Amino acid sequence: MKIGLFIPCYVDALYPEVGVSTLRLLRSLGLDVDYPERQTCCGQPMGNAGFEKLAVPLAKKFDELFRGYDYVVAPSASCAAYVRCFHPNLLGKKAEECEAVGKTVDLVEFLHDVIKVKSLPAKFPHKVSVHNSCHGVRELGLSSPSERNMPKFNKIIDLLRLVEGIEIVEPERPDECCGFGGMFAVEEKEVSTRMGLEKVRRHIATGAEYVTGPDSSCLMHMQGVAEKQGLDIKFIHVAQILTAGL
Repeated sequence: MKIGLFIPCYVDALYPEVGVSTLRLLRSLGLDVDYPERQTCCGQPMGNAGFEKLAVPLAKKFDELFRGYDYVVAPSASCAAYVRCFHPNLLGKKAEECEAVGKTVDLVEFLHDVIKVKSLPAKFPHKVSVHNSCHGVRELGLSSPSERNMPKFNKIIDLLRLVEGIEIVEPERPDECCGFGGMFAVEEKEVSTRMGLEKVRRHIATGAEYVTGPDSSCLMHMQGVAEKQGLDIKFIHVAQILTAGL
């Protein structure tokens, strides 16, 4: 199995340690992982801002660059969801005609659903509150949405349970948005800030030391709110916990 590692632009620019952790984790599982250095943004910022035409060349490049891999793995639920849900329309094709689309998965999806990891050597002796990002819940199915009458599940928690010493908790209203939303945080900053503050307070109410999740963008938003308000809680991507102690 040949894996193409896709590192989103904001991870590359602001949280490179998340990309490094993802690579280390995949290679520690004995997988053949390649990082195409010509990769660029998937086009999500342009698409979300209403400039879909500017995202088309990026979608074409993504498909050309990653079509030869068995799976494309990204440490970002939102970017994986954008590729899967929106690239076919950008390329004017059906999903099955876009070679890279069906192969693109979030890291949590890949570990949980594709290779079905049953054990990890990671150790993280801390209390951690799980953040379920909107794209992960409602476009990738990483956890069950509260508005649907279905059995509860959470693939992020399933993986975290493999980590030695960790204590896992969830906030009240566990799948409520943190208020980031990319352009939403810019155009509706007051609402976005209030949503972020309320979400951070719910995470803190669990008694957790850390908040984790599959999207550095959501964690970044909440971290900014917490630091500005002087709130004592830390933020860490799930990939970093799953590689802790490797």
